[in-house]
Amino acid sequence: MNSFTLANPVFAAYAIAASLMVLKIMGQGWVTVYRMLKIGGGYASPEDLKAGMINKNPRPEQLEVNDYVDRSRRMHRNDLENIPAFLIAGLLFVAVDPDLLLAQILFYGFVISRLLHAIAYATKQSHEMRATFYTIGSVIVIYLAIHVLVVAIARAAG
Repeated sequence: MNSFTLANPVFAAYAIAASLMVLKIMGQGWVTVYRMLKIGGGYASPEDLKAGMINKNPRPEQLEVNDYVDRSRRMHRNDLENIPAFLIAGLLFVAVDPDLLLAQILFYGFVISRLLHAIAYATKQSHEMRATFYTIGSVIVIYLAIHVLVVAIARAAG
């Protein structure tokens, strides 16, 4: 069977998890834009102070860091630092034909850990709380990569 079709339940699980994570990355960007527009500030670049349809009355203080906007920006950056590794390691994991239950636990465990991390970040929980959810997701990605590496080395050795 071709590993990379939806007829493969492992790939289907990956496709669901990966799609949710892509939506998380893209959605967080839109949340940041919404927050900037809502408060009319927290802009990141000097050119954001050019007058236009959205920013009719630019002011220098619009470039000041605003925690409401910046928190969302930090969450987005965190997603961009973590989710791509999952997307790559998860796809490689599909290629080594893993057990379906193991794949589902790892893929959906990563999604849940990232969603809990986002909730903890958005609600201003402690660093330890965020770090717990980050660690769970990180360990999952590391496991995926090591599993692929071990299987690939074993198959290469013949």
